Amino acid sequence: MRYEYLTFDCYGTLVDWRNGILSAFAQAAAPPAVPPQPDRVLALHARHEAEVEAGPYRPYRDVLAETARRMAADLGLEGAFTSFDFLAESVPGWPVFPEVDAALSGLRRQGIRLGILSNIDDDLLAATLEQFEVRFDLLITAQQVRSYKPAAAHFARARERIGERRWLHVAQSQFHDIATAQRLGIPAAWINRLDEPPAVGLRPLPTFSDLSDLGHWLV
Repeated sequence: MRYEYLTFDCYGTLVDWRNGILSAFAQAAAPPAVPPQPDRVLALHARHEAEVEAGPYRPYRDVLAETARRMAADLGLEGAFTSFDFLAESVPGWPVFPEVDAALSGLRRQGIRLGILSNIDDDLLAATLEQFEVRFDLLITAQQVRSYKPAAAHFARARERIGERRWLHVAQSQFHDIATAQRLGIPAAWINRLDEPPAVGLRPLPTFSDLSDLGHWLV
């Protein structure tokens, strides 16, 4: 086996945050003011969330509320929401990608330990994990390290816990995960669910469209 320990980003890699966010906006907005142009909604979310996370640490619930407020302002929908807590409240219902449970179960049967490094609060991650069939050996959240990726704190804490075991980090986000892992010398695999081009400056790395083929490659 090439690696003894695999860690995953959760939202985007294992969980479909894009459709989760779009559904949350559509359900929370007062009719008929449903946010238009899904690509614009998601781009605004990515931009504002990164800006909020780059400031002083605050719980992810607060990050999501401030992100939603800024998005609504940009979309001209400030009056369409009675509260901006709707994004955090929707997180436990964001769907797991269809192949994930089978893929993780296969990795577990191969004797690989599994972990998650996530920009999330402990309680929100716990609620999400109720959807999973497998259990994880390691959970590291932004709440625990009081920092958000792409900062290195998640990875430093993981290295402390994993020790000298052969470790691979698996993620969809080049910005939050892949670039940082490469900078720290941590082997990484890219789950390119969105068929994106590689970011400039990233070294070539194992790339998969989803988790289905990851287990075969690891053997």
